[in-house]
Amino acid sequence: MYFGLVRERCDHLHEEEVELKGAATVSDLVQEVVARHKGMDGYQAHVQIAVNEELSPRTAKLKDGDVVAFIPQVAGGSGEPCWLTDQPLRVNDLIDSVRRPEQGAVVIFVGDVRSHNEGHDVVSLHYEAYDSMALRTFRSIIARCEAEAHGVHVAIAHRVGDLRIGDTAVVIAASAPHREQAFHATRTAIEMLKTEAPIWKKEVSSTGAVWIGERP
Repeated sequence: MYFGLVRERCDHLHEEEVELKGAATVSDLVQEVVARHKGMDGYQAHVQIAVNEELSPRTAKLKDGDVVAFIPQVAGGSGEPCWLTDQPLRVNDLIDSVRRPEQGAVVIFVGDVRSHNEGHDVVSLHYEAYDSMALRTFRSIIARCEAEAHGVHVAIAHRVGDLRIGDTAVVIAASAPHREQAFHATRTAIEMLKTEAPIWKKEVSSTGAVWIGERP
């Protein structure tokens, strides 16, 4: 399975079947993919590999039927609630999911698409995710945030697909008995999400489109 810029370098394929001989490793598979798709030549060092939704070293051995994802480097609980959707996000849904009678504070982080980034204009954004792995990551983030303080509840929602200026891309809600805990959980969750979740952003400007992380 290929995602984001990797997919473009692999002739825009979303996925393909690959057969390897003998006791093959992840490294063997990477070499085969580079041989098939010349756009990957020289780029393979910038790719993370997930085997059956778990990040894997290049030395790991593969077995018949493994699902292997080639993932651009991410730049950027408890488990539920968390979700990915191509529909507009509703902040109240997340507030309702973390509210409890004993909670005294609810903090919301809302990330919207802005019209400029690093000195250039932005027309729109396109978000792509490795859905099942992203949700697994969300659950891990929620679990770690909730484990830091008693009574904390966290929810995460992220939008995928094409977004226009002003659209909401991500919402994180955290509730806690006191505001300090809720603020801390919200900030921690968004920072973890930005560095860990397999979600990629393509930025469209008046001069073209580029996957974030690939701009010089």
